[in-house]
Amino acid sequence: MNLRELVSALNDFASPSLAESWDNVGLLVEPSPPHTVNTLFLNNDLTEEVMEEAVHKAADLILSYHPPVFTTLKRVTWKTWKERLVVRALEHRIGIYSPHTAYDAIPHGVNNWLTKGLGACTSVPLHPSTAPSHPGEGTHQVEFCADNTDHLDTVLSKIKDIPEISCLTTLPARVEGEEQTRVSLNCSQTALVEVVALLSENSLLNHKTEIVLLQKPPLPHTGMGRLCTLSEPVSLSDIIKRIKSHLKLPHIRLAVGMGKTLESPVKKAALCAGSGSSILKGAEADLYLTGEMSHHDILDAVANGISVILCEHSNTERGFLPELRDMLAIHLQNKINIIVSEKDRDPLQVA
Repeated sequence: MNLRELVSALNDFASPSLAESWDNVGLLVEPSPPHTVNTLFLNNDLTEEVMEEAVHKAADLILSYHPPVFTTLKRVTWKTWKERLVVRALEHRIGIYSPHTAYDAIPHGVNNWLTKGLGACTSVPLHPSTAPSHPGEGTHQVEFCADNTDHLDTVLSKIKDIPEISCLTTLPARVEGEEQTRVSLNCSQTALVEVVALLSENSLLNHKTEIVLLQKPPLPHTGMGRLCTLSEPVSLSDIIKRIKSHLKLPHIRLAVGMGKTLESPVKKAALCAGSGSSILKGAEADLYLTGEMSHHDILDAVANGISVILCEHSNTERGFLPELRDMLAIHLQNKINIIVSEKDRDPLQVA
């Protein structure tokens, strides 16, 4: 499969526009074209050990959940390990693609997989995503009424000459017993300034003028984090067993909420894969589930009677890879070989 075709298909699977604004997603390293991809290699953290595994397994494209290139590289040398990753990738003609928070947001992504560790439940995003564009053209809608005169025709003619004006319509209207024309249009932020100036110049900007900021519609079941409502309340101790089983972990870290015990029921759980403090903060739930949180955010949650389960950052993400492999195989119509790294693991362990 051609690399550019594959990247387009991956972008269709999870649009990079869903990623957080601070993130670095998409194709990060591209070998010179043409580049054919026969083997796609999935991992969570692209370390040097994982890169050597990808080379050994003749990968043509690495899909690394976490972007190995995040901040700007001023040089590509053998000096730092992240620079060496880029060097090794280009030497062996291996592309690198990262989806990161785009996979957090999608309905069939990392957070959806993490909810399965709670048992039967329904979930909604804690921070819903919005569509990448407005429902119509432009960012604002302007409506105003005017007398049916040649003066209005002149104004409309000038409005039509303003760039980034769309959906211009006129309808007959009766205002305070007078026959008038109701004008409606969509425009960009830049065009809005010109429209307002034109209406002011022609004494048409008055209390009957309405300017509305067009909202981008929310995307169903899409966004950061999840607020989960369990079908039946379950004790905290049982939830711990379920999560350890789902994540295949011998242990987790636990902070029990003030006034709660291991036998306290859990009905609602807020979760976020990775580092969830900013997403979970303020969520009303019996339990917060994430990979890592700051000390003070844990204290805040506990003081509010919310228990906290921490599983280490990438342990809340990596288990999604086998499920991703199966979904991508279907999405890509089994046109390429997809393998999951065996060397990829969380850097922390209990000593």
